[in-house]
Amino acid sequence: MKKILLLLSSLLGSSALFAESVPAVSPQQAAEMQAQQKAVIIDVRENDEWNAGHIAGAIHIPLGEIQDRVTELAKYQNQPVITQCRSGSRSAKAANILSKAGFNNVHNMDGGINAWQKANLKIQQN
Repeated sequence: MKKILLLLSSLLGSSALFAESVPAVSPQQAAEMQAQQKAVIIDVRENDEWNAGHIAGAIHIPLGEIQDRVTELAKYQNQPVITQCRSGSRSAKAANILSKAGFNNVHNMDGGINAWQKANLKIQQN
């Protein structure tokens, strides 16, 4: 079944199917997990998006580079990892990549940085 979902997702270009295999967290949950030093946030947006504002303490690895840079994240393999983008679509794909790479506790932040800002959570400007 999972292979069928992955095939459909690649054919349709939809990230919604990816989200089924990785649990979502709200921006508030992500902020709490990060504040308690229980989770690391991986921002998979492009450089210009990151530079416009990002979550303090997040690690920036654009989605197109995540597969090649998984080893940089190896020390987080057994702790909660939260992927985040603008709206939640790209980060769902990144979460799936990390999960397949053996990360045991991956979450996707529902709604991305847009939802983070709507929740009045702070972002850091460059």
